[in-house]
Order: sequence, then structure tokens, then C-alpha cells
Amino acid sequence: MSRLVLIPGLAGDAVMWQAQLPALAARGAAVTDVHMRYGSIPDMAAALLAEQEGDLILCGASMGGMVAMEAARQAPERIAGLALLGTTARPESEEMRTLRENAIELFAQGRAAEVIEANVGFAFHADQAGDAALVAAYLEFVMRAGAGQLIRQNRAVIARPDARLHLPLLRCPTLVMCGDSDQLTPPENSEEIARLVPGARLVTLARCGHMLTMEKPGMVNARLLEWLEAIPDRGCAPSPSTSAAR
Repeated sequence: MSRLVLIPGLAGDAVMWQAQLPALAARGAAVTDVHMRYGSIPDMAAALLAEQEGDLILCGASMGGMVAMEAARQAPERIAGLALLGTTARPESEEMRTLRENAIELFAQGRAAEVIEANVGFAFHADQAGDAALVAAYLEFVMRAGAGQLIRQNRAVIARPDARLHLPLLRCPTLVMCGDSDQLTPPENSEEIARLVPGARLVTLARCGHMLTMEKPGMVNARLLEWLEAIPDRGCAPSPSTSAAR
């Protein structure tokens, strides 16, 4: 059976997936930490492929989706399915690069809490931003990652490749999911991915922001289980031109 690997977003860990792990237990879902050990999206993807044997089903949120798309570029024949949650295939914009560089400066000055707490309103829909326990869990795992990881992972995101170039070559069942109020990776990013990947299914969650695995766990779980049921236990076949594109 293909291995189901969950890939957290920037500074995230298994807490991001704590509502999904019980629902996906029958599929042996495991959370990877390659994003905590490598300094670029391509290196994270390469490590994931090296550490996991056989065919893979990859489910990535935010930066984790970037890693999943890069793994599919590097080894399309091994990817049996892709779920891309609240992510983007686009390279970094100049506006976001500037915002990240400014945040990196503050992280280096020991002001991470100031940046992350201000980010809550962008990470969550207003309905969920008022949930003290939910927000506390988010702040806790991001702060636990530490300034060094926040700096390194933001730099990795800044330098990410343009995944739009290879997405049309994919031939595996692909689920693209986003919150309708995501301010960090707006729905147009998910809509673009769904247009580029042949046969991809797009799901938009109402009254949901960027942290959809935490904000709407029941809906996310239901859609993931539907997607998993449709995945045959075999790798993703590359198109004839895939090898030349790598």
C-alpha cells in the first residue's frame, strides 16, 4: 500500500494534523519533519523521497504543499496521489518577499512573538480567530519552532521554484483544497493549481482561512477520505515529456 505522508506548513508540526491523524489512522498516516531539517524546498522534497520507500500519497498544507509539488516534480512515478491544502504553485512575489524579509529581521532580533501574534488575523477566518484554544495551539507550535526555523523556512519559501511549470505533467489523483477567506494564499492560487493539474478536484471551504486543517477539521477529513478512496494502489505515471522536463 502506498505510504500516506502529511507535510506541515511553515514552522508547523504534527499539531497541525492532530485532528486528521485519527481519521487517517487506517491508512497509516505519518507526519514528516523534513521541513525542520533542510533549508530549501527542493532539498526538503528530495529528503522526503529518500527517507520514504515505494509509492507515496502526499498531503501538504501551505509550505507543505510546495514540498509535495516539488516531490512530484522530482519523482512523478512514485506519487500515487496529491492533496494540496491552502498553498500556491507560484514563485514568491516581490511584495511577499519584502514582507518576509522584514519579518526575518524581526525574528533575528528576538521579536518572533510580535510577528506571529500579529499574523493570527491573517491565518484564521474571523470566526475561528476568536477561539482562544485554537489560536493558543497555533501560537504554541509556531513559537516552539523558534526563530532559527522561522528564518530558514521563510527563506526557503522565498526561493521556492515555480511549480506551475510541471503541474500539467502530473497524472495522479489530485485534491486541491482552500479556505474561501484565506488571506495568505487566496483561493485564486488553489484555483490556478486545479486548472493546471489534469483532472484535479477543487474544494473550497466556507468561512475558513489559511489554517484549514485546524479551522474546519471535520470538512477536511471528509474530503481527504473521499480522495483517498479514489486512489488506486499504484504510482503516478509521468507523461511522456516528464523526463525531459526534470
